[in-house]
Amino acid sequence: MSEIMQALHRGDDDAARRSAETAELDVFEAASLGDVARLGELLAADPTLAEARSDDDFTALHYAAFFDGPQAARLLVEHGADANAFADNDLGVHPLNSAAAAGRHEVAAILLEHGADPNAPARGGFTPLDVACENGDEKLAELLRSQGAQARPPRT
Repeated sequence: MSEIMQALHRGDDDAARRSAETAELDVFEAASLGDVARLGELLAADPTLAEARSDDDFTALHYAAFFDGPQAARLLVEHGADANAFADNDLGVHPLNSAAAAGRHEVAAILLEHGADPNAPARGGFTPLDVACENGDEKLAELLRSQGAQARPPRT
């Protein structure tokens, strides 16, 4: 994992941005940082990057969703990124699960506009609505419900 991605995962946005000043960003870093100019250059040069997978099987759209890159998310889906891409890793999430986990309302709305399944479960069975409710995010929960998200029956 690059220094930029490590900093973002630690929640150190300042360190990530400092590192990005001297780096040639790849598609995952550009999406994570919301650098739409660089992301646009990369996608223009190689449109298949919209569907590329990182070493841990996330797409750039997963990263844009989690790290709050609404413009990057929109650019990616407009270039063919799958709003329902499943990351086949320990987390087993879709981009909408990532947006819900991080409370990214604008990104969630963009994903839903582009066909994201509001009921798509993560590997553990939790849906974006489950996560929004667990986090007390009523605004996101309402957005998801308005797009057809259904509450799971209580576990017994």
